[in-house]
Amino acid sequence: MNKSLQSKKPGYATVMVLLAVVILLATGVGLLGLGLNSRTFSIRTASEVAARCAADAGLTKALFEMNEKLKARPWDDSLLPEATYEALPNCDAVFSYTVTGDIDSGYTIESTGICGQSQRSISCTLRLVGPFEPAICGDESISLKNGSMVDGYNYDSDEENLKVGTNSIESGAVDLKNGVIVNGDVVVGVGGDPDVIINATWATITGETYAMTEEYELPPVAVPGWLESLPSKGTIEDSTTTTTITSSGKYDGIDLSNGKIITVDGPVTLYITGDVILKNSAELQVVDDDGVCLTLYLAGGVEVKNSGAVNNLAQDPTKLTIYGLDSCESIILKNGSDFYGAIYAPNADVTFHNSANAYGCVIARNFEQKNSAAFNYDASLRNASTNDECVRFVVKGWCEE
Repeated sequence: MNKSLQSKKPGYATVMVLLAVVILLATGVGLLGLGLNSRTFSIRTASEVAARCAADAGLTKALFEMNEKLKARPWDDSLLPEATYEALPNCDAVFSYTVTGDIDSGYTIESTGICGQSQRSISCTLRLVGPFEPAICGDESISLKNGSMVDGYNYDSDEENLKVGTNSIESGAVDLKNGVIVNGDVVVGVGGDPDVIINATWATITGETYAMTEEYELPPVAVPGWLESLPSKGTIEDSTTTTTITSSGKYDGIDLSNGKIITVDGPVTLYITGDVILKNSAELQVVDDDGVCLTLYLAGGVEVKNSGAVNNLAQDPTKLTIYGLDSCESIILKNGSDFYGAIYAPNADVTFHNSANAYGCVIARNFEQKNSAAFNYDASLRNASTNDECVRFVVKGWCEE
């Protein structure tokens, strides 16, 4: 009996060994298959990511080239940016893009990225944005004194809320005193805490307060070459009671004594290399007539003294635009009448002393409204054209295929 059992043990052991080998072999094959599938999945995923990055790169480059085209005036959309199978640096992926459309109907970018067998496509529409998107922007600070109000008009039904904002994240950079009302949003710098940056204990904000996701760009202003190259006509002074300007020009400055008036009667662009000073009751008037408008490029500062005025008789802010160059550091208005105009002076401290109302927009380094008055943002200033200063294309909406 024992001999019979002993004779069967070697065969039994062989079967067990073979079974173990089979199990190990099956496990090994399974692991190899899993590893191969994982590697294939990883390669495919990496290719898809690279293809998407290439598509993004194509869109970004197309947008950059569109904004570069804006610098060459007048605008010409007969030859829009495009590329075919352009290599993405440090990668095996390539991208192609086209820009289609026109200035009236809008532009669309279509970008495709390819890596290996993977392909990703992105399309987006573009919007032309000018410098007057927010109602008030103080790059460093905004201060509205007791009883001030910020409101807006000329809005389309689908437009965003009025915005008052700063790029600053410093405590109290937005200071809204007692009784201030902002009928819109108040926004602060990237990563900032609105509760710390906005001092509005006794103010009312009807919209939201939040931190921007990207800094609001404040590019410097450049004087048009044709205007900068003109010879200066000297300083506009008060040799007569009223001076009428009907054509564009370059001047050293404006210095009007009490009660004197400059009248602008035509489509006029002025480059003032020095200061603009309007003493008591002096005025810079823009005539209310079709085609009449004034654009000022200021290298120096502006001071409008008591009862003086920058008087836009058309009461249309789009007909008076003031651009401050980097050397323009101060704009002080003590207007004796309502102010209608748009101010873009990213390196200047802009101060409104007037208790009269303001209509338009202010973009400055620091903005202060000292007296209780209403600031009314004209939303039509958002309607930018390719001839505007600091204009750029931005992505309006996009989709991925």
